[in-house]
Amino acid sequence: MQQPEIGRSTATIVPEEILVVVIEMSLSSWLVAGLVPGVDRRPLKTLSPDENALLLLLEGWRREAIAAGRDVTRMVVAYEAGRDGYWLARWLRARGIEARIIHASSVAVSRDRRRAKTDRLDTELLMRVLLGWLRGEPGHCTMVAVPGIEEEDAKRPTRERENLVGERTRIINRMKAAFARLGIRDVNPALRKTAERLDGLRTPEGVTIPANAMSELRRDTARLRMVEEQIAEIERERMERMAQAAPQRGHADAMVRMLSRVVGIGVETADLLVQEILLRDLRDRRAVARYAGLTGSPDESGARRRERGLSRAGNARVRKGMVQLAWRFLVFQKESALVKWFRERTADGRGRTRMVLIVALARKLLIALWRMVKTGEVPQGTLVRPDPAAA
Repeated sequence: MQQPEIGRSTATIVPEEILVVVIEMSLSSWLVAGLVPGVDRRPLKTLSPDENALLLLLEGWRREAIAAGRDVTRMVVAYEAGRDGYWLARWLRARGIEARIIHASSVAVSRDRRRAKTDRLDTELLMRVLLGWLRGEPGHCTMVAVPGIEEEDAKRPTRERENLVGERTRIINRMKAAFARLGIRDVNPALRKTAERLDGLRTPEGVTIPANAMSELRRDTARLRMVEEQIAEIERERMERMAQAAPQRGHADAMVRMLSRVVGIGVETADLLVQEILLRDLRDRRAVARYAGLTGSPDESGARRRERGLSRAGNARVRKGMVQLAWRFLVFQKESALVKWFRERTADGRGRTRMVLIVALARKLLIALWRMVKTGEVPQGTLVRPDPAAA
């Protein structure tokens, strides 16, 4: 995924020829604010969430600028990243309008404890942020890279599976709590045979499970089986897609196969890393670490120096997956250079040291895997399975 002009705009801005528009989007309405060349007023219009009505409004403002003697050669529309996703940006770009999505966390807001906040004030803030970005001011704000609909859709299986795994855990914990409430021990709700054992279970009081509790457990068991079937279906469809080797997914699937050859990395983790970060055109290793939120957040003022831990400003899925993978690497890749580096620095056996350095290991490992898929360089000492295609 290419990311041109994400940190700052490199195009020359001509104020008399550019129509700048920002949108404050909500479920029920869109508040659209414009900066029309040749027009002194700042137009503000509330629309229903309708892309065609927005297009008509933009054309109307463009005609106003032409009537004022300005030749509009560029139209820029921006809105904050949020629930509506990327569809509107793609729709506008298909009609020749430059659409931008502002990363919400990069917008500086007032530090007043009780600052006023309305949709109108939000549009003014977005307009100031967008104009600063258009002027090419570095670090003013960050734009989100707009993926194609196929790229966006490719992330859905991994994210859906993540939600289903969480749902499975919640159901199992709820069933464990129900059994504990009745005093029944040594029952594992995750096992399929548990559903068959329900009728024969007895409480310490020597009675069967009460009727309402039994009905609840049976419904939870049915939900659990359905969730497990859906997880298996997602995994099966992923393997089928990789076996088909579709041309539009060839590059991504090749990365997944390469990563899954590393001992300790499964297809699920490999697919997560590829779709969420490794397909992105990140500039260097620092950008890779920043995107994953695996960098520090220093707090410095005068002589005071302290570290507040992870920035957590990046992709939470990548960050969580990499920390889990780092712990697995300690088990499956004991002879790798990265694991030896970790062992040397945690030889004191202190738990706090291990917790801090596991994040450093996750960052180093992510950068090593990024280099691996970009250049083919295998991390030093890492065990890699043979390539089935080369056999």
